[in-house]
Amino acid sequence: MLDIAVDLLWVRPKKVGGTEFYIRNLLDGFLRLEKPFHLTLLVSKDNCEGFRHYGTDKRIELLETNVVSANIAGRILWQFFCQNRFLRRHGIRKCFTPVYCRTLLNGGIAYVNVIHDLQAAHYPEYHPFHEIAYSKLCWWLAVHFSRHIVAISEWVREDILSRYHVKGDKITTIYNPITVDPQEAAPLSDLEAKYNIRDKKYYYTVSQLIPHKNLDTAIEVMRRIKEQKIDLPCRLLISGVNGESREKLQRQIREKGLAEEVTLTGFVETAERNALYRHSRAFLFPSVFEGFGMPPIEAMLLGSIVITTDRACIPEVTQGKANYVADPYDVEEWIRVMQAPVDRIKEMDFSAYDQLKLTEKYYGLLSEIFA
Repeated sequence: MLDIAVDLLWVRPKKVGGTEFYIRNLLDGFLRLEKPFHLTLLVSKDNCEGFRHYGTDKRIELLETNVVSANIAGRILWQFFCQNRFLRRHGIRKCFTPVYCRTLLNGGIAYVNVIHDLQAAHYPEYHPFHEIAYSKLCWWLAVHFSRHIVAISEWVREDILSRYHVKGDKITTIYNPITVDPQEAAPLSDLEAKYNIRDKKYYYTVSQLIPHKNLDTAIEVMRRIKEQKIDLPCRLLISGVNGESREKLQRQIREKGLAEEVTLTGFVETAERNALYRHSRAFLFPSVFEGFGMPPIEAMLLGSIVITTDRACIPEVTQGKANYVADPYDVEEWIRVMQAPVDRIKEMDFSAYDQLKLTEKYYGLLSEIFA
């Protein structure tokens, strides 16, 4: 029987973007499994309540630590120097960590890590030195000392192999499970009043507010539409958790005179997000770097045409069925694609992101690796 700990100490609710949605989707998938297992969720003092409901399943229990996830430095130090001893004291010898964070030494514990991307290696200019150093240390430790690595796309797997030159059988690709309930959607009338929008008369994007998401290009597209009176909706809503680019984006919006045209909504609840996907003219995803990129898939699941870039893993995970901009920074190209997008949603194989199917893959892999 699969009997492992799941490290959730890195989760800061509503502040870590897509990785939080990923692990919650995966845990929800385990609830659906009709197989024997025992998961011990390793939680912190400030995130335990958000995972408490999983403990209603007899196959899952919570193990609370003294860690405060919001104290990132404190959490890292605890994981480096205390986590192994803590797990051994509770009789745990196998640990699945759904991100790249890990301990300095194995300390008698077998680890499996998930690497979502090597972002800081590709864009070091967007990260302070300590973040780059920590990321590179953890990637190296995971690749060389963890028992196995899961990559969330083939593009990420190839990226890891090209940089670390480990054997291919050390890394398995498993896509992120994506769950969207079409019935869970806020009334359009509520959104119209809240955001001053109309059905199919606005564009939408979901993104962390960080530089490589390329949101400033999307804002410039809105400015060009407005100034040149192009026959396209001049309304853009951007939903996402805070990032270091938030103030910069707000300043750009003000300076370009787009206060009425571009809105940073901040975090939105699932029902509101689903409705914004569904009623948008198109979902814009200008990111130049992704390890997976869940929002375009969510958008297409809800019937929204996606216009995005052809960078990194995006063509792979969207199965070549989105509308792609070859130069992510070319405003004129964005506008040309937005003027004549093609709807190929019916050609998508959405089973590739099926929650139960992918959870069974994790179950099979973890059972084999931890046997």
